[in-house]
Amino acid sequence: MPIPDSFPCLMVRREGGGEPTLGVEEIGLDDLPAGDVVIEVAASSLNYKDALACRAHPGVVRDLPHVPGIDCAGTVAESGSSDYAAGDAVLVTGYALGAPAWGGWSRYVRVPAEWVVPLPAGLTVDEAMTLGTAGFTAAQCVAAIDKHGVQPGDGEVVVTGATGGVGVLAVAILAKLGYRVTAVTGKADRHEMLRNLGAEEIVGREAVDDRSDNPMLRERWAAAVDTVGGNTLATIVRGTRHRGCVTACGLVGGDTLPLSVYPFILRGVGLLGIDSAKCPRGPREFVWRQLSGPWKPEGLDQLRREADFRTLPGEVEAMLAGGALGRLVVRPVAG
Repeated sequence: MPIPDSFPCLMVRREGGGEPTLGVEEIGLDDLPAGDVVIEVAASSLNYKDALACRAHPGVVRDLPHVPGIDCAGTVAESGSSDYAAGDAVLVTGYALGAPAWGGWSRYVRVPAEWVVPLPAGLTVDEAMTLGTAGFTAAQCVAAIDKHGVQPGDGEVVVTGATGGVGVLAVAILAKLGYRVTAVTGKADRHEMLRNLGAEEIVGREAVDDRSDNPMLRERWAAAVDTVGGNTLATIVRGTRHRGCVTACGLVGGDTLPLSVYPFILRGVGLLGIDSAKCPRGPREFVWRQLSGPWKPEGLDQLRREADFRTLPGEVEAMLAGGALGRLVVRPVAG
């Protein structure tokens, strides 16, 4: 189908120096950033970085107006690249999509061809965005743990922020691969969900928030997926076993790390940062192949909630208030 003269998006604006506002607007193809491939978006998702973009966070958004959405999936509408043709099913996660470039909360996006990944045969569009950037990040953590040499029989793997997007999917992927998962959450009403995903133990946030001066704690974790940062990350590093591995991919709990070097030089603990936006193409395609095959979590449909452009602003506020649960897929429809 031809691209219409106008189509809806969710736009962040600031009028007269006031607070940023998020609303549905009509834009046209000429308004989109330059790029080789135009994608008709079937679905996007809501991530914490998107919520920050809605508040015009200076570390995420350079200029207003701005269209958030750090991932999307759909079909190619137009292509100036020999790698893609109209009708191809594709997805985009990371790079500059949604931060700082305009993102996937639009009926159409235009991006450089190198940002585009063919939709793997084992995933539907809905499954791809149920995974989205969160699933891609979780799978990178799992890949890093595996590459470090931590195997399912080596001991517990702890996942913090276990009811959020990355945490939920990390629990599901690790459990499917046979790891013994301990999920950390402050939401008592989500314990059953986490057990259904495969968590063998569920603990409160206080279990990974040690405020003592001890440079190391009792060895417990063989590996970790930390989505929180701050003292939570420091506590986990101090309690990780000899030659264990901690992956770090979030900072909602703080961007400083109160640690000594003892866990690293006495226990050989590995601390690995996970960067999804600039992940090179080779590892990127490997992760998506795994997610569409042996690492694909069971019951993705049960993890998915949906919103459209009319209901998404309320979901953004809930996420910023710490009330987000699971994965939210975004449908690009007008208000």
